[in-house]
Amino acid sequence: MLLAVDAGNTNIVFALVDQSGERPAIRARWRIATDPRRTADEYAVWLHQLLQLEGLDRRVIDAVIVCTVVPRALHNLEVLASKYFGVAALVAGQAPLGWGIRLDVEEPGSVGADRAVNAIAAHAAVPGDLLVIDFGTATTFDVVDYDGAYKGGAIAPGINLSLDALVAAAARLPRVAIAAPAGSQVIGRTTEDQMAIGIFWGYVAMVEGMTQRIKAEIGRPVSVVATGGLATLFDRHTSAFDRIEPDLTITGLALMHRRLIKDTE
Repeated sequence: MLLAVDAGNTNIVFALVDQSGERPAIRARWRIATDPRRTADEYAVWLHQLLQLEGLDRRVIDAVIVCTVVPRALHNLEVLASKYFGVAALVAGQAPLGWGIRLDVEEPGSVGADRAVNAIAAHAAVPGDLLVIDFGTATTFDVVDYDGAYKGGAIAPGINLSLDALVAAAARLPRVAIAAPAGSQVIGRTTEDQMAIGIFWGYVAMVEGMTQRIKAEIGRPVSVVATGGLATLFDRHTSAFDRIEPDLTITGLALMHRRLIKDTE
């Protein structure tokens, strides 16, 4: 089986992917807070226990693929692959695992690995022009054209980051939960209600507004694919999304691995 690793700024997702079928099938997924200081040995102990809970031995893993936007985390993930699984980690975007798509932007080398991998997965799942919205530490808007080329996009602070900045900068404002406020009113009567409304509905308005502007700029029909931990929360309160793909990055990694295996046969 393939161990696919998506190392983001806030969390690292490990997923066990069965590649034996026609399409990649995610057998299990686990999440851990990103800490570049975490060693390969620490990852191994944690993963070993989780594999045991699934009734699996670590020897079922015969390949490891990594997508990371945290360069300092990569070394220990590579050591994890070699020391505990006996394989060299494949790194998305690095030889021999090229993107396989055109990064049609002015600085292709600066495109985040997760955004390129998302573009690959979205294009494989949905035909035509696409807007991929990823709700992570940052909220990214990525445009993929009908032939699969990555065309660019926009980056906004994630909703948690926005809330952290607000609470840190305003001494008297409390921390509130990120959730849809009760009812549909947008005029709060308490400080906590006003913050919850501003954070949640303000963010929904930003996403809807950006989506409308990007669609208008493309000028052709566009399908909107949402991913990331908060995508399902927002989906219940907006009609901006055509499809939710919570495992988009992991799926993209599995497709890249499958393409590499096919090319080397």
